[in-house]
Amino acid sequence: MAGKRAVVVGAGGISRVWFPALAQERVQVSAVVDLDVAAARRALAQHHLDAEASSDLAAALKKHRPDFVVDITVPEAHCQVTCAALKAGYHVIGEKPMAASMAEARRMVQAAERTGRLYMVSQTRRWNVHHDQLRRSVTPAKIGPITAINCDFYLGAHFGGFRAKMESPLILDMAIHHFDLARYFTGADPVAVYAKEFNPAGSWYDGDAAASCIFEMTGGVIFTYRGSWAAQGCSTNWNGHWRIMGSKGTVLYRDGEAPHGQAVTPGPVRGLALPLKDVTIPAPRLKHEQWRGALREMLAYLRTGRRPQTECYDNVKSLAMVFAAMASSRKGRRVTIRTA
Repeated sequence: MAGKRAVVVGAGGISRVWFPALAQERVQVSAVVDLDVAAARRALAQHHLDAEASSDLAAALKKHRPDFVVDITVPEAHCQVTCAALKAGYHVIGEKPMAASMAEARRMVQAAERTGRLYMVSQTRRWNVHHDQLRRSVTPAKIGPITAINCDFYLGAHFGGFRAKMESPLILDMAIHHFDLARYFTGADPVAVYAKEFNPAGSWYDGDAAASCIFEMTGGVIFTYRGSWAAQGCSTNWNGHWRIMGSKGTVLYRDGEAPHGQAVTPGPVRGLALPLKDVTIPAPRLKHEQWRGALREMLAYLRTGRRPQTECYDNVKSLAMVFAAMASSRKGRRVTIRTA
């Protein structure tokens, strides 16, 4: 959609994927705002942008009056930046995680409600061709009502830097993707969780780089998550390995390949099992993935008013899973998940 203008807040590493996506969608970047103006200038030069470099968000918004704001600051700054943009009257698309705490996330939701502006989160793994196929494969008509969903995620990720010092690097920095995908695949929302974080022997992290979580979801669905960022060998890919079970069948998704599954078909029991047939997997249909997919939903809202799937009212439920899992681990008990 041509002719839209944006102010981008943040010139860190993630800007390297946002600026090309904005260019592909013909969005004009009017200004890049960063506390480090030199970083903003470097980003403009790297991406050949004719825009202002600034350290003053309020001034940039007043001067350029964009159609929307892109918040790609660090998580600790999301609440301040997004609330300021919303209160100034601008729609916002921001990076995940939505906020650094549930209290901040609730303030952001309240700011969107009070101002009537849209705030959506770029939960990029929703815009993945195989994830779209998987979501359309686990319908009651194909495998019966969903009863359980499992995700395994194992990588030996030697990041260094801030992640190596975090108290909960896996849950806080990565699991938000998997928790959100569980909601996306099933249509279920979180009710409660029992979780155990731990740091495996030989880990190079200071904090808990591994976790096992059991989530109770609406509709009686059980979501089990097992993950580690300190698992040497036999890695999954970044999206994890998934098993989604319904009352009449199962769909698997592994190694970033197209999902496949089996479901029961009419006939007598053979041995201990009913006869099975392959689940029909819908053809790929998603044309634009990851950041570009998220951006297109923002642009569609500006054009048609259609609400994005990851607007703040929905995405806060995925964030609540993160903080509830950490709370459960620290308290050593089941925790009820509150999103409002």
